[in-house]
Amino acid sequence: MHNNNIETKTPFTFTLPEELSAKEPPELRGINRDHVKLLVINRTNGETSHSMFYHLSDFLKKGDLLVFNSSRTLPASLKTVNNKDQINLEIRLAEHLPDDSWLALLLDQETKSTDREVKAGLKMEFDLGLKAVIIKRDKRNPQLWKIKFSETGTELINLFYQIGNPIRYRYVSERFPLEYYQTVYAKDPGSSEMPSAGRAFTWKMLFDLKRKGIDTAYLSLHTGLSSYMDDEVDALHLASEEEYFIPEATADRIKNTKAGGGRIIAVGTTVVRALESAVNDIREVTSGHHYTTKRITEEHTLMIADGLITGLHEPRASHLDLLSAFLKPIQIKAAYEEAIAKKYLWHEFGDLNLIL
Repeated sequence: MHNNNIETKTPFTFTLPEELSAKEPPELRGINRDHVKLLVINRTNGETSHSMFYHLSDFLKKGDLLVFNSSRTLPASLKTVNNKDQINLEIRLAEHLPDDSWLALLLDQETKSTDREVKAGLKMEFDLGLKAVIIKRDKRNPQLWKIKFSETGTELINLFYQIGNPIRYRYVSERFPLEYYQTVYAKDPGSSEMPSAGRAFTWKMLFDLKRKGIDTAYLSLHTGLSSYMDDEVDALHLASEEEYFIPEATADRIKNTKAGGGRIIAVGTTVVRALESAVNDIREVTSGHHYTTKRITEEHTLMIADGLITGLHEPRASHLDLLSAFLKPIQIKAAYEEAIAKKYLWHEFGDLNLIL
């Protein structure tokens, strides 16, 4: 296991007006999920253009390969009940560990702060008889605690879906059902938060892309938490360790696309992390089940990903570091300033960005 818990400088900062945070899903704003805006940035010269997401195929060509993250969003926010120590906690699941324990952020239910007294050995109870015990703090990220549930496997996941809720941040106007936090192609439960870059895809779009000769492939990377609810900690950009699986068919399709001169377009920063983590000595993607703590910055030379579909990232977000592997920071900053001027919407229910 590698420890990449180093402070990194974001490539730039900017001011995001509060009204540009998408407060609800597009469907509840009166538009289809694929009718969000699309900011297109040319990797060669940094030039921008503005379109709609359902026009994505206009910017792709026959032989390109879109690689999606098929991880399904968990209702990863759980609330304790009947706690004998009178600490009412919200448990935000961050990572499933190989020994069937979990890393989780433990918050006070009311204040959403992490300053309540929690300690190893504390027993927690949830609805439907589910129980858990706090094992210890995580050494790599002290904001997280290792916890062990009374159930494991499918039984535990089923309980999560019965008693949990999607993780919700302050900019979201109200609590929305889990279905709004899923991509149409999601199948492997495990993400703490939605791999949101693919949210705008519809089945119609996917079929239309296929008809135009634009291929698709899938991997699964279970996303961790985007915030530890502490500005100072978030500013450190602690590298979370995330589980991913690349099927052999996907690795073969990537190899064949490269050999045929096609472009590999990652749908989401999670896909970039998985692909760039799985490269072997001859610059090919290897299939299999792995964990990654890889931090991608402007110093990283991209081996697999030629392009990226992603959301718009807030100031100081670690995702901006990853974007700087595709573009110069000054180019990203200029494009973001345009997006702000044109009233693009940020966050998981907002507009999208194609870098190609």
